[in-house]
Amino acid sequence: MGEVGKARERMRGQRGAGTTLMIGLVATVVALTALVIPLYWALSVRHALAGATDAAALAAADTASGLVAGYPCGNAERLAAVNDAHIEECAVDGRIVTVTASRRILGILVTTSATAGPPPTGTD
Repeated sequence: MGEVGKARERMRGQRGAGTTLMIGLVATVVALTALVIPLYWALSVRHALAGATDAAALAAADTASGLVAGYPCGNAERLAAVNDAHIEECAVDGRIVTVTASRRILGILVTTSATAGPPPTGTD
């Protein structure tokens, strides 16, 4: 058997190796994508929840300062519900309100907190 015959014999043992390599590569890309997409989704939900919590805290602070009628925590609850958030805690200290809201995503409870009140004056 010459040099060419030996090379052909070695190549016969390698048939299908490229296909196996490509299947492994595609499976790896699919697995990584399946892990990364839910993480990005959870991150975007957290940002949306932070915005909803900020808005609820501002609504409660406006109510506590007398700009809006109603109860501060009641208005925060309504605004949070519109934004698919649930108020876990609402604390009113004079005209300053701290709101903690949550939302469940992929079985994980995501929680954010926000405080709102009147702007500080020069005497504070």
